[in-house]
Amino acid sequence: EEQHTIQKSSVMLDLHSSRMLPFSNTWKYGILALAILFLLVALTILTCQLCQLQKCNRTRKKKRCHSRGWVRMKAVNGIWGKKMPPLLHDAARQSNADIKASTLMLGRSQELSSFSEIPQDFSSTSSDLGLLPRSRGTLKFSLLYCRERCELLLTGLEAWGLPSRGCAESAVRVRLLRHIPSHIPGLQCMVQEWKSRVVKNCCRPAFGDHFVFSLQDAEVEKSTLKLEVQRFDKYSRNAVVGEVRVTLSELKASQSLVLCKELQKTTKDVVGEVLVSLKCLPISQRIEVGLLKAKTTSPRSTAEKNVYARIDVSCRRHREKHQKSRPRAHTPLIIFNETFLFHMPEPPAWDCTVLISIYEVDSDSRHLIGQATLGRRRANEAADHWGLMIKSIQQPVAKWHPLLI
Repeated sequence: EEQHTIQKSSVMLDLHSSRMLPFSNTWKYGILALAILFLLVALTILTCQLCQLQKCNRTRKKKRCHSRGWVRMKAVNGIWGKKMPPLLHDAARQSNADIKASTLMLGRSQELSSFSEIPQDFSSTSSDLGLLPRSRGTLKFSLLYCRERCELLLTGLEAWGLPSRGCAESAVRVRLLRHIPSHIPGLQCMVQEWKSRVVKNCCRPAFGDHFVFSLQDAEVEKSTLKLEVQRFDKYSRNAVVGEVRVTLSELKASQSLVLCKELQKTTKDVVGEVLVSLKCLPISQRIEVGLLKAKTTSPRSTAEKNVYARIDVSCRRHREKHQKSRPRAHTPLIIFNETFLFHMPEPPAWDCTVLISIYEVDSDSRHLIGQATLGRRRANEAADHWGLMIKSIQQPVAKWHPLLI
């Protein structure tokens, strides 16, 4: 009986297992098929979303390009765009320029005092697109001429709006120039030169210095006051931010004049001329610089002073060792008659610059009288002189050049 019972139970287990096996495999395959279907649906949705995102990006780029092109077309061609006729286009541009100029004048007049100046040197790009030129800053000072003492008083030096260069130091160099009638156009004599104290790490430096210039009443009409704002960085490099020039004929005796002017681009002044000869020596790869004569304005004091010349030659951004002349007496006509040899590269690459600096020396200091620059890339006479030197091989070519300061 026990064996019969065991056999019966084993038969029942076999029947149960045989019935359960097909049911479990069906569920397994069904779940697998359902998972694959869900995966396909998710991939389809992801693909559709990616396609829509790409279409949106393309349309946004097209709109941006279209809007930028439309803004450029409006800025260049005016309100009507390319449909405006040429005559109306020119008239609209001229009227827009007049409106911009009047708006600028109104803004400057409200911002500055009645003595402020309005810059007129607008570039073509800024006038077309309505962009203002970059400001160099503003300098404020006051002038008073005392006729009884024959003195000019400069006070209240203050600057603001200077271009930022990190931790920089500011100073003002003041020069009193006087026009001298001569065959040299624009010849001037530097009567006096002063320099203010240095102000560190200040966006609106107030120098607080006052300068007194001895000036006769008859010399006021021929004199000009030049103020240069300088910046010094942490490497002690000097950079001129801009300048302000005041013609002293505008001054009235015993009346203080307060000026507030924008800094302009600095320009050089002619203070004399120098006679220089150049000689090309291609075989030895040298150039001979001959310093012959120099004409300068009268010395600033009656005491006898000496002058010397320094010659610097640079080529391919490489500067040769400078050479100096012997000291000479400072007279209106200084005769040097000295030659200096400098090594140069191959003749086809003779794109060099010669700088001649004339200094006046005292017992404890030196003072720059003027500088002359010669080279191929120089303008007008300096470039012509350099071209004549290259054409006249082994022959000295002499020419006068202005001394600038």
